[in-house]
Amino acid sequence: MGLKIYLNGQILPQEDAKISVFDHGLLYGDGVFEGIRAYNGKIFMLQQHMDRLYDSAKAIALTIPITKDEMAEAIKKTMSANNLTDSYIRLVVTRGVGKLGLDPNKCVTPQIIIITDTIELYSKALYENGLDIVTVTTIRNHFSALDPKIKSLNYLNNILAKLESLEAGAGEALMLNKDGYVAECAGDNIFIFKDNVLLTPPASAGILIGITRNVVMDLAVKLGMQVKEYLMTRYDVYIADECFLTGTAAEIIPVVKIDGRVIGNGKPGKVTLELLKGYRDLTRTGN
Repeated sequence: MGLKIYLNGQILPQEDAKISVFDHGLLYGDGVFEGIRAYNGKIFMLQQHMDRLYDSAKAIALTIPITKDEMAEAIKKTMSANNLTDSYIRLVVTRGVGKLGLDPNKCVTPQIIIITDTIELYSKALYENGLDIVTVTTIRNHFSALDPKIKSLNYLNNILAKLESLEAGAGEALMLNKDGYVAECAGDNIFIFKDNVLLTPPASAGILIGITRNVVMDLAVKLGMQVKEYLMTRYDVYIADECFLTGTAAEIIPVVKIDGRVIGNGKPGKVTLELLKGYRDLTRTGN
């Protein structure tokens, strides 16, 4: 049996969950989305994801036609229809059906799509042995063009970076901003650990403010670590004692090599593994 999909208030078999070819989400990438996780039947950091979704929508002048509470109930209803307790949730809001041409005012009603499924972004072996990443030539969108804090359906910037990393045989793409500072990876935020300090690029570097990123920063403080947001270059990453990436789908994934340089001793570091354990404990108990 296939999945059940939420589409505009209805739960439908996936083969019946269809949108128009005139939807501006398809035609122009006009819309917003969230990737969310549920563990043991509890949706992790639900309020934070709802806030980011609605903030992203506001930033592109898209009015979501249901409330945050109604959206949360729709997610739960979709999970229940698929008998899932552990799930990756993809929540999409498009501008809706409109005319050809960019004018969003010609779209009638935004469409809401909720997919609940499982996901394995990285293999178990990569969590145990670590990931190789490469710096790519595709720079992160500048905030004055398309602010990376908006989690929009237009992910071509990230996809072009991912293509470069795949061509290089690497697991992820490290993206710099226009000034040459480290921003983030194609699908994840980045952290390094150096001289007993946990470092990650600030919002001003041009990043998506990751919800997992924030959880990890809070967790690190609770574990007694010093945490700083820091404008870093590739040099800082090359000489790091440890490096790891964070994201809803990825959770926490160790990095052991970047651009051919071995990070630390070439194995997932002690701090990385401590944070990964703490994160997994947290997801089991809720937030």
